[in-house]
Amino acid sequence: MTAGARLARVRRPVSLLSSGKCHVLRRHRLGVPALIVTGIYLSALTVAVVVALAAGDLHALWWMALFTAPDASIQVTWPNVLLPTLAGLVVAWALWEFLRGPLTGPPTEQDQDTRRLRVALYVAAASTLASPFLASWSLWGAVVTYVPMFGVVLLLSPVVGRTRRHVLILRVCGILGYGGAAVGLGLALSGHKVGALALVAGLGSLIWNVLVLRAQWDNDRFERATVKYGILALVLPVVLTVAGGLSGVPLEVYDDVVAVAGVLAVVWLARSAHDLDAPPAVSVPSA
Repeated sequence: MTAGARLARVRRPVSLLSSGKCHVLRRHRLGVPALIVTGIYLSALTVAVVVALAAGDLHALWWMALFTAPDASIQVTWPNVLLPTLAGLVVAWALWEFLRGPLTGPPTEQDQDTRRLRVALYVAAASTLASPFLASWSLWGAVVTYVPMFGVVLLLSPVVGRTRRHVLILRVCGILGYGGAAVGLGLALSGHKVGALALVAGLGSLIWNVLVLRAQWDNDRFERATVKYGILALVLPVVLTVAGGLSGVPLEVYDDVVAVAGVLAVVWLARSAHDLDAPPAVSVPSA
C-alpha cells in the first residue's frame, strides 16, 4: 500500500467524524453557539476537577457543578470529587439541550397562545437553571423562580388538555402546587408556620406533573424523548435520595447532588418549547 493510500485511509474516518459533528450542529438552529457555551463550561469544570485533585480544594468544583460552597467538614475523597463531576456533566448536557434551539428549517405556524407558551417554557427553564444561584444570593430569590412555572401552568394546560374539565383539573392542581409552594416558602422566610400548605403544594405539583406528562405522551406535538426526560426529572431525585441513604456517602454531598438533578426539569421544559417549534414533516431528535 502506498503512502498516499495509507493517508487516505486515515483521513476518511476523520472526515466522516467531522461531517457527523457538523451534521449534528446543523440540525439545530443554535447548535454552534450552544456548543461553544457548553465547551466553555466543560473546560472550566475540568480545571476545577484538576484543582480539587492537585490542591485538595473542592470550592471551585462545588460551585461549578453543585452551585454551592462545600461544607467545611467535607474531605477531598474520590466520591466527593466523582459525584460533583458527574453532576457537572449533567449540567453541561442540560446547557446544550436548552441552548441548541429547535431543529433547523422553517418554523411551524403558531398562534399567539403557542408563542406565549414557548416563551413561558424558556423563561421557566432559565429560572430553574438559575435557581441555585438565586437561592445562594437570597432565599427570596427562590420564590421568584416559581413565577414562570405559574405561567407555564396557565398556558400549557390548554395545549395538552383534552377537554375543558381536563384543563380545569390541570390548572387547579398546578396553581395549588406551584402557587402554594411560593406562598409557603414566603411564609417560612417571614417566620410563619407553613402547616399543611407544604403537603398541599407538594401533592398538587406532583399530580400536575403526572397529568401533564401523560397528556404529552399522547400528544403528537411532543417527542417521546422529551416526555421521558420529564419522567426522569420527577423520579430521579427520589431514587438518588434513597440510594444516598444506603451508600454511606456523606449526606451533605448527596443533598447537593440531588438538587442538581433538578436540571432534568430544565431539559424537559426547554425540549417542550423546542418541540412546539419543530419544522413540519421533520421528526424531533430523540436525544
